[in-house]
Amino acid sequence: MTPILLRQLWSIVERTQANLILSLDDASLSQWLLKQLQQSLALDSGDVRLLDDYIRSKTPLIRDLAQQRSS
Repeated sequence: MTPILLRQLWSIVERTQANLILSLDDASLSQWLLKQLQQSLALDSGDVRLLDDYIRSKTPLIRDLAQQRSS
């Protein structure tokens, strides 16, 4: 996974409304973020798998950041 991919992912997380992040279950959040990335970048299946694993491992952090923004 490249630094550009990671920067793009975290940029999407920061731009996304906190309420949306908090309203999605873990699987839906991961799929939504992947879809957003695929709209802006050409991802191969290996990248998608790596990103899905990464997002799932960072879901608590993503939710914590969204919770802080919504407070």
